[in-house]
Amino acid sequence: MANLADIITSKVRIKILELFFSNLKEVYHVRGIVRETEEEINAVRRELTKLEKDGVLRKEPRGNRIYYSIRPEYPLFGDLTSVVAKTTGLGKIIIENKNKIGRVSFVMFSGKFVRHKEHKRDDDVDILVVGEVVLPELASIIRAEETGRGKEINYTAMSRDEFDFRKKRRDPFLLGILSGSRVMIIGDEEDLVG
Repeated sequence: MANLADIITSKVRIKILELFFSNLKEVYHVRGIVRETEEEINAVRRELTKLEKDGVLRKEPRGNRIYYSIRPEYPLFGDLTSVVAKTTGLGKIIIENKNKIGRVSFVMFSGKFVRHKEHKRDDDVDILVVGEVVLPELASIIRAEETGRGKEINYTAMSRDEFDFRKKRRDPFLLGILSGSRVMIIGDEEDLVG
């Protein structure tokens, strides 16, 4: 399975990036990062300095402590968010269990879901799964994630034929899903929306 270690050689940097890009709204103190990553404080400080210098993280002194947070204006913010969504958490679990879930053409997470933003409407869809889906397997994976997050995940599964039919008919429900920001977990975005 592909992961950040394929392109980044520092395991401490990988853990820090996964921590921040899995929890985009969080602000961390150095010792909190050390606890979360279970790495040596000097290695963490070295990587934080590099990531701050490169513009990935912002450093903010508060009293006698220094806190770090993500810089959404970083040019590769969306790309790193997408990579981390695929290599950690629910994205990783779905990719690892792809064959159990069925013959899946597409799995798409909404941008709001990846960024842990609240729904504006009750019918906002967090995850779209297209293909020959084994619903009990998918439901089991989603339920486990809901338990971990402590909140409900709104997902929709449909066959490829239903997806193509709804897309061709410009179904408002499907167009609403496709019009928002998204992170592709399985499949190509051009094939999904094209």
